[in-house]
Amino acid sequence: MKKAHSFHIPVMGIGFTIDTPLKVAQYGMDSVISLVDDILLEKLRKMYSEKFKIPYTEITDKIDDFRAKRITSYLNLINDLADKKFESLKQLTAEKSDDLLAYINMLPDGSKIKTEFKKITSKEFNFSDIKNWVTSNLSIGSIDVNIMTKVDKDNYKNSEKLPTEYNDAHAALRGFANSKLNSSVVFSAGMNPRLYSYMSQFNDFFPDENGVFKKKIILKVSDYRSALIQGKFLAKKGLWVSEYRIESGLNCGGHAFATDGYLLGPVLAEFKEKREDLKTSIQELLNQELQNQGRVVPKTSLQIQISAQGGVGTEEEHEFLLDHYNLDSIGWGSPFLLVPEATTVDEKTLSKLAEAKEEDLYLSDISPLGVPFNNLKDNTKDTERQVLIDKGRPGSSCPKKFVALNKEFKETGICTASREYQHLKIKALKEQQLSEEAYENQYHKIIEKSCTCVGLGTSALLKYNLDTKVEGEGVSICPGPNMAYYSKIMSLKDMTDHIYGRANMISRNDRPNLFVKELHIYIDFLKNKLDEAKESFNKKEEKYLLTFTNNMKAGVLYYQNLFKSLKDVFEDIKTTALNELEKSELTLNEIHLEIKKLSVV
Repeated sequence: MKKAHSFHIPVMGIGFTIDTPLKVAQYGMDSVISLVDDILLEKLRKMYSEKFKIPYTEITDKIDDFRAKRITSYLNLINDLADKKFESLKQLTAEKSDDLLAYINMLPDGSKIKTEFKKITSKEFNFSDIKNWVTSNLSIGSIDVNIMTKVDKDNYKNSEKLPTEYNDAHAALRGFANSKLNSSVVFSAGMNPRLYSYMSQFNDFFPDENGVFKKKIILKVSDYRSALIQGKFLAKKGLWVSEYRIESGLNCGGHAFATDGYLLGPVLAEFKEKREDLKTSIQELLNQELQNQGRVVPKTSLQIQISAQGGVGTEEEHEFLLDHYNLDSIGWGSPFLLVPEATTVDEKTLSKLAEAKEEDLYLSDISPLGVPFNNLKDNTKDTERQVLIDKGRPGSSCPKKFVALNKEFKETGICTASREYQHLKIKALKEQQLSEEAYENQYHKIIEKSCTCVGLGTSALLKYNLDTKVEGEGVSICPGPNMAYYSKIMSLKDMTDHIYGRANMISRNDRPNLFVKELHIYIDFLKNKLDEAKESFNKKEEKYLLTFTNNMKAGVLYYQNLFKSLKDVFEDIKTTALNELEKSELTLNEIHLEIKKLSVV
């Protein structure tokens, strides 16, 4: 059955979309749950079990394989509750039709379902006929899950290291694989060969003879090369990637995995050009491997979907991406943080988001993963972190240890945001006898790390008045730069009306085009990288910076040709966009010259 909507709600943080499917799946909207925090999932399972009077037995950390079992139990609960809501929506009566009408009204205006519904309800009808039509035509949104492949901490029991399948990401995958969900796992943060190989132990990821999967694989990627490498690796295990989800390297929320200057437009153009080659070459590998394994080989050609996300903000951009690049779906992330009917954000943080301007949203180094992280200034987790620094005790107590991945001081791993790590690191720093300036610089880099694996989930606890004794009340939040242009709390209908052009939720008139905005962010990123490189410039730095700059210059040329060739699209901003591209071209030429001068010195 064709999807009801042309957008999806990506994973946001750890807790912000933790129960989003329970809020939007009954309206045919796809969304993604993070599987990082099994402790949070267990707390919410208890809460929802009590709310809906469902028997609940706690899965404690004393139970064997508790992490996977908690994840399976939570996903099964969300699946059952979402199904119940959807079935209720379809049981149409004269007294109860609001949810069904909400489903229909939020669909895009060109939707075949919407047109048919209006047609059959415009004349005499009986509820039985409509109920039959609804059952045949409406679909529930997909309850997808996200696993950050690199957040795959080793685990121990009685000081004994457990086998690899008990690592965090492996256990999360097993939790999803054993659940009753018929949906997709989204892999983000790059390739994890051990995890990918482990997936082949679960039959749900393999196709039947008609090419149907019980559980699908979605790869979040930022360039074509990465998609091809990972897609082929998985195919050699007999595994098929059903969707490649392209995300802007920097114009996004959460962790920002910058490309080497590859901009979103040219990346999408490459996928469009090579889509059929990607599918054909990978299916050849897949079919051979399925045959080698003695598994069912699909009789039909398997399908792939291509979607995009990161910085999309208007109906015109949404439709352009779908049409021009032949995409199947567009991800709308950060704006949904202002939609309480869809995401789980506490009131205090919600107000901060609504008030946030460009200067309040910045790319930070606070993530313990060592990856640039989009952050909101003056969030309560950063305030909490500063209080500890002022007390002379920097670092978190690290109650959850999900990113205790650094093995510099302990083989079992420590989180770089923890008090233990920062104490040891500062102690080692003092022994280096650096100059005062050099010491302060290194000291700041150590204490800047924040306990995001707790902070990104706390908002859900606060929202539902759950116990925060272990976690504290500090909230980390990671909106993308696009948040600056939204300034009010919205209903789910407001947001869908905005996406489909029936309303405008952006009050400002100075929002740049998504391609131009990403370009500016990348130029700022490149300037910062150049400044950092000046301290110890070498051939490796030179090669990286020149490659980055040349890729961006190629991207600017692509955009210049694109905007000049477009007709009936972006007419009101075309002149402004071309002017910005010209300025950016000059800036990149200056940066190129500066790199060349440094290489001569």
